[in-house]
Amino acid sequence: MVLNNRKNEIIEKARTGRYEVYMTLLDASIWNKKLFNGGWFESGQPYGVVEVATGEQLGQTGSASPTDVAQAAKEAQTAQRQWWALDYLERQAVFEKAVQIATEHQDELVNWLIRESGSLALKAQFEVKVSIQMLKNCIAFPQLDQGNILPSRNGKLSLAKRLPLGVVGVISPFNFPLYLALRAVGPALAFGNAVVLKPDERTAVCSGYAIARIFELAGLPKGLLHVLPGGADTGEALTLDPHIASIQFTGSTQVGRIIGANAGKTLKKVSLELGGKNSLIILDDADLDLAAENIAWGAFLHSGQICMTSGKILIHEKIYDALKARVIEKVKRFVVGNPLEQNVTIGPLINEKQSKRVEALVQAAVEHGATLEIGGKANGPFFEPSVLSQVQADNPIFSEEIFGPVAVLIPFASDEQAIELANMGDYGLSAGIISSNVGRAMQLGAQLNVGLLHINDQTVNDETINPFGGFGASGNATRIGGPANPDEFTQWQWMTIQAEAPHYPF
Repeated sequence: MVLNNRKNEIIEKARTGRYEVYMTLLDASIWNKKLFNGGWFESGQPYGVVEVATGEQLGQTGSASPTDVAQAAKEAQTAQRQWWALDYLERQAVFEKAVQIATEHQDELVNWLIRESGSLALKAQFEVKVSIQMLKNCIAFPQLDQGNILPSRNGKLSLAKRLPLGVVGVISPFNFPLYLALRAVGPALAFGNAVVLKPDERTAVCSGYAIARIFELAGLPKGLLHVLPGGADTGEALTLDPHIASIQFTGSTQVGRIIGANAGKTLKKVSLELGGKNSLIILDDADLDLAAENIAWGAFLHSGQICMTSGKILIHEKIYDALKARVIEKVKRFVVGNPLEQNVTIGPLINEKQSKRVEALVQAAVEHGATLEIGGKANGPFFEPSVLSQVQADNPIFSEEIFGPVAVLIPFASDEQAIELANMGDYGLSAGIISSNVGRAMQLGAQLNVGLLHINDQTVNDETINPFGGFGASGNATRIGGPANPDEFTQWQWMTIQAEAPHYPF
C-alpha cells in the first residue's frame, strides 16, 4: 500500500506540473544544447530531448563530434593521474556527497525516467533506488585492499598491486538508462579511473546529464567525467581513441561485435554486456497462478525492453493450455498508455521505429505458423501487449530478441526437451525455472548455458552485488557488478622490493 501511494504521488506531481519546483538538479538552463567536461559547453548540432509518450520536446542536448571525444580523452588522461594521486578518503568523500545529492533529488530523477525513457513510475522508482545503492557501494571501493603479498625468497618482498586502467569509455543504452550507465561510471571512478561517457542520445538526460550533475555537485574534479551524447561516429571515436584504455558497453549484440573489433585495433580492454533470448521454463508441477504472474512480469516489465526479458516461455504440454489461458486473461487487463496516467501498466517503446519493428516481428512469426492470441498492433511508439502461442523452434521469433511486450509461448514434452529448447540459439544471458520440486529444477538448471540462473523466479533479476553477464552472444565472458568490479576496472602490476641489488653471473 505504501509503495502504491508513493507511485500515485509521483504520477500526480508529474501530471499536474508540480514537479517544476523540484527541477533544481536538471534545470534545462544548465545543460540545454551543452556537453559536459566538468563544466558545461556548447558543441555540435543539438539533439531534441523528447517525452516518449507525447512527443513533447523537453529541451536539447549538445552533440559530440569525434574531435570532442579526442579532446575529452586527453583531458581525462591528465585528470586521472591527479585523481589517483589523491588520498583515498578524498575520493571516498565525493561518493558520500553523490549519495546525498541523488537521494535529495530522487523524485526529479524518477520524473525524468518516466518522461524521457517511457518508464512506468514503479520501474523508475526501482531504477533510482538501485542507482543510489550503487553509489553507496562505491563509497567502500577506494578503501578496498590494493592487492596481495606474494610468496617470495631471499628476503625479497613480492607484491601484486591493483592499479586503475586509466580512462574508461562507457557506452550506455536507453532501456535502464540511469542505472546501466551508473553501474559502470561509479565503480570506474571509485577505483581511480577517469570516464568518458557516451549515453544513448534518446535518453541523454537520464543516462548522462543526471550523472554529470550528481558528480558535479558532489565535487568531482573537473576533467574526470565527460558526458558526450552523439551518433555512431562518436561511439566509433571512443572505441578507437588511443588515450582510452577500456570500453564498457551495454547494448545489442550486433553493435557489440563492431565495438569489440574496433577496441581490438588499439588493444583496449573491452567488456560487452549484450542481448538475450532468455528462457523461462514452467514445469508441469508448477503452481499455475504463480507461473502466470512470473510470465507476465518477465515478459512485459518495461514493455519487454530489458535484455533479461523472458523471451522464450517454455511450458510443459500438460499445463500448456490452462496456463496460456491465465496469461491471456492477465494481458487483457493491461492498460496501454502514457505512464504519467493512472493505472497504466504498459508504456511506450523508446520510439515509433521500435514499435514498428516489433509489429513486423510478430507478423513474421504468424506467417511462420505461430498463433496470435491477442495484440499485435503498433500505434505510434505504443505496441499492444501480445501473446504468441504454438511457436516452434524453426520460427524466426524463437531465436530473435524482440525488445517489445510480446510473450512467446512454446510447449515441451519432457525436461530433456526443455533443456534442448532453452540452449538453442546464440544467446546465454538469463534463465528461470518454476517448479514445486526445487531439486528437479536445480538439476535441470545445471544443464543450461546461461550466466544468470533463477530457480523459482522469472528471468529479470539484478542487484548491485551480483556479477552480471552472459555466455555466447550475450557477452564476451566479462562480468560487471559485485565481486567482478575490481577485475573489471583495475589491472595488475607485479612489484618486488629488495634491500640491495643482487649480483648476477655476467
